[in-house]
Amino acid sequence: MHAMLPLLNTLSFPRLQRGQLEALQVNLTYLCNQRCLHCHVNAGPTRTESMTDESLALLHQVIDAHPVKTLDLTGGAPEMHPRFREIVVHARREGLRVIDRCNLTILCEPGYEDLAVFLAEQGVEVTASLPCYSRENVDKQRGDGVFDASIEGLKKLNNLGYGIFDSGLILNLVYNPQGANLPPPQAQLEIDYKAHLAEDFGIQFNHLLTITNQPIARFGSTLVSKGLFGDYMQLLRDSYRSENLDAVMCRNLVSVDWQGYLYDCDFNQMLDLPMLIPDLIGRDRPHLRDLLESSSLENNPISTRDHCFACTAGQGSSCAGALKE
Repeated sequence: MHAMLPLLNTLSFPRLQRGQLEALQVNLTYLCNQRCLHCHVNAGPTRTESMTDESLALLHQVIDAHPVKTLDLTGGAPEMHPRFREIVVHARREGLRVIDRCNLTILCEPGYEDLAVFLAEQGVEVTASLPCYSRENVDKQRGDGVFDASIEGLKKLNNLGYGIFDSGLILNLVYNPQGANLPPPQAQLEIDYKAHLAEDFGIQFNHLLTITNQPIARFGSTLVSKGLFGDYMQLLRDSYRSENLDAVMCRNLVSVDWQGYLYDCDFNQMLDLPMLIPDLIGRDRPHLRDLLESSSLENNPISTRDHCFACTAGQGSSCAGALKE
């Protein structure tokens, strides 16, 4: 279990209620071929947590039973789960939009050489982390050699049609700030990314998604060690915009951990803040099986703490990028 970092007044963030369930974001495994500084999951090559066959069977049942539109697969490196491809095929067969949260370097790892071809054949949307178009900045944040491997992965995806206009294969890139700052305006940064990657490497992509670093897990610990945690939390609070509340991802998404337990978002999952189901009987935290028994989650309360200010600061932040420009 991840230790909770010091948080401020837990009553400060506004109360929120759920809307209609539209997306399942499933953390298949904490195993990853990288160990990034900003990773809120603390993923890495030595992690062993991985979704069990029992939970995967329940996941398939939930997909079949609920009008869920999107299956968002994350990790770690979700592709390193041994049944990743089976999950993708099942969801696509049921007509779901499937998103693969890809770190790009996995596409060139031994044993994964045909992964990009599989993703293209299944029409999977690839959302790939590339925190900068500069080799120096990427390698500083994610490790030596990661930038070059990421560029190789992007070229492999482009060659299959990903990111190419009107191909139907969506390739989005994800930007995270290097330090204790908010992301710059998403629209302008996307223009810069497209210009640099096209000119330097001939790479194309569809959209850039900017995501604010959450003050939890590995990044939060770094803030604490540098004496910046309080200043960063104050920045998030000072940048709060109430209009972002309508679009925060926790209203329509359920985050599922590798054990099948449910959370309002991936960040709450890392802080062990279970999703609230008021009429839950006999268990202290909801599980995938509860989605089979519940017809709707609408109007249920959302678990919030002060880290939620990261999603409402400035232009806002979600797994789909900025909420407002």
